[in-house]
Amino acid sequence: MIEDASMTALERVLDLAVFRSELVLSNMANIDTPGYRTRDIDFRHELERACSRFEYASLAPAARQVLGLVERPDGNNVSLERERLLLADTQLRFNAGVQLLRDRFKLISSAIHEGSSS
Repeated sequence: MIEDASMTALERVLDLAVFRSELVLSNMANIDTPGYRTRDIDFRHELERACSRFEYASLAPAARQVLGLVERPDGNNVSLERERLLLADTQLRFNAGVQLLRDRFKLISSAIHEGSSS
């Protein structure tokens, strides 16, 4: 497989988007769980961290509790509105990453085809 820094970065964007989607969906699933605390990642920080490491496979994103959210009397602080917005934002990031990868593969395919017809 052809690997370069841009493809590796795009792969990591997709991995982080999937991880964040899982966190958001978990938050939404626990909206009625007493004492449940919202969890999230700092997407930008995690992407910078992932791209600065040589061995990405051993690097797990750091999920953390989100502070400053309104807590209900049962101790749960999940906001369905916040989670929906994060899910939409994460889906946009994922879709953009997929489109950029598609464009990259089209460019590679074009270069291969041009080279073989010469």
